[in-house]
Amino acid sequence: MNKFDLEDRLVEFSVLIIDIVNEIPNSKAGNHLSGQIVRSGTSVSLNYGEAQSGESKKDFIHKMKIVLKELRETFVCLKIIHKTKLFKHEEKIVKAKKENNELISIFVKSVATAQNNN
Repeated sequence: MNKFDLEDRLVEFSVLIIDIVNEIPNSKAGNHLSGQIVRSGTSVSLNYGEAQSGESKKDFIHKMKIVLKELRETFVCLKIIHKTKLFKHEEKIVKAKKENNELISIFVKSVATAQNNN
């Protein structure tokens, strides 16, 4: 996978998160989790874009770690939304969790590779 494929995949993931957020009920818990997951779930695409123009190898690694951190936060939030049934279409939640987990694996490996090459 090249960096443009990964960027497209992250953008599609962010779009899926936005779709999920737009279906979460308007409640105290729903509003809180919606705000949290829309920030973390869209920041992964934006921070990956920033990483691509890192000022140094160290800066690149730091930004990739931020993407990984935001992916992990998003995954936990998806698990909470799933367990509390704050969704309209469960298949979207299941798809997002699967993709989120795959993206975490990609970024764990990417960060390790970048650190070994540094």
